[in-house]
Amino acid sequence: MNRRDFIRASTVAASAFALSKNLIGSAASPSAGGALAALSSFPVVRTPLAQRRFTSVAVERAIERVQSSIGNRELAWLFGNCFPNTLDTTVDFEMVNGRPDTYIITGDIDAMWLRDSSAQVYPYLQLMKGDEQLRLLIAGVINRHTRYILIDPYANGFYKDETKRGEWKDDLTDMKPGVHERKWEIDSLCYPIRLAHEYWKRSGDKSPFDSIWHEAIRITLRTFREQQRKDGNGPYKFMRVTQWATDTVPGRGYGNPAKPVGLIYSIFRPSDDATVFPFLVPANFFAVVSLRQAAEMVEKIRDDHDLAKQCRALAAEVEVALKEHAIVNHPKAGRVYAFEVDAYGNYYCTDDGNIPNLLSLPYLGAVPVSDEIYQNTRRMLMSGQNPYWCIGKAATGLGGPHVGVDMIWPLGVVTAGLTATKDAEIAYCLETLQTTHAGTGFMHEAFHKDDPKNFTRSWFAWANTIFGELVWKTFNERPHLLS
Repeated sequence: MNRRDFIRASTVAASAFALSKNLIGSAASPSAGGALAALSSFPVVRTPLAQRRFTSVAVERAIERVQSSIGNRELAWLFGNCFPNTLDTTVDFEMVNGRPDTYIITGDIDAMWLRDSSAQVYPYLQLMKGDEQLRLLIAGVINRHTRYILIDPYANGFYKDETKRGEWKDDLTDMKPGVHERKWEIDSLCYPIRLAHEYWKRSGDKSPFDSIWHEAIRITLRTFREQQRKDGNGPYKFMRVTQWATDTVPGRGYGNPAKPVGLIYSIFRPSDDATVFPFLVPANFFAVVSLRQAAEMVEKIRDDHDLAKQCRALAAEVEVALKEHAIVNHPKAGRVYAFEVDAYGNYYCTDDGNIPNLLSLPYLGAVPVSDEIYQNTRRMLMSGQNPYWCIGKAATGLGGPHVGVDMIWPLGVVTAGLTATKDAEIAYCLETLQTTHAGTGFMHEAFHKDDPKNFTRSWFAWANTIFGELVWKTFNERPHLLS
């Protein structure tokens, strides 16, 4: 169902936008005016002001800065469409009992994924200082994450109506009201911590981190321990009646067997596809980072040294297990990180366009970009050695099994750009994204390597916002690439 039908005007947002226009107008130079006028050759595809769900003064300022400064007019136009797309079209923000509450859909699906919603607003964190309403909106995302984790830490997507039973209510798992989908993915519990930690560091605000949030961290730690499966399969299993093999789980819902060695089982990937081998390596790396971030927060904000100690202990255990089981000898690339392993010696060398993936490890703070094994892995992934590396007439980039072979994910292209260290590679990623939006002015879930007009999901906000993050990062660090 097209969520655009339900977009409503926001008086606060309109007022904020009017303020931003006044501030921008007072600072704009004649040359900036000429650059902005050059955008008139591109169609207006951004949601009209009166229909935007939320407007941020700081985001509008960022758009004006980029559009009045860079020489690449098409990239400037794309940035103006994509960077605010989450705010324009997917957020439902309100104050409830004096606390901010923010429900965020992914785009064309009316449900809030813990992963997607975190990633959709993460690039805005760096702009909060100049926009109190934006800060409140992100605090509201954290508050809603907390509530959802208490409903079901094994679920990946939720409804705003916590009594609703949706399209997957008949899945063979312990479905609860308010849950859209119950696919267990490690990253579903990592992303809220990543967002909360960066919010706290940038804002200094501790108000979202109350006793309820504290309990959500305890539940997260408990869930990770349960999915180490040292004492049996644990409480989670999942099956679905479907024609898609990746939408259900073998082993009577528990997944393929793996040897309990301290790694955490992830029955699904961040693409919502079932894993082949249950130890999803990039997700375990992400868990190490998140557990240490959680430890810092519960220690400094909640004064809970015992919980902090437990989080750090589990992070150290997973880290040791990764060093022992996640590094494999590839016949062409040498020592690399496998995508999935089972700790019996079986492994899968590939990557997926969704994040966390192996390509994204430095972006998530899991390994330094200079890490030798990461660099070996990167070369392997971005070559014909990776079965889901797509080389086509229109573009070359990372794909994944979720929508089939030969389909490149803009998320994967953006990740390559965010983790690249050389101008030429960043420029290539930007050029690829610029030339494959199929005239829509927005990013998509995936597009065919030979024909960008053959794409999936015309309204996928995460891809839009993270594209904006890449352009904004390049604008601040390597502006010459946008000329």
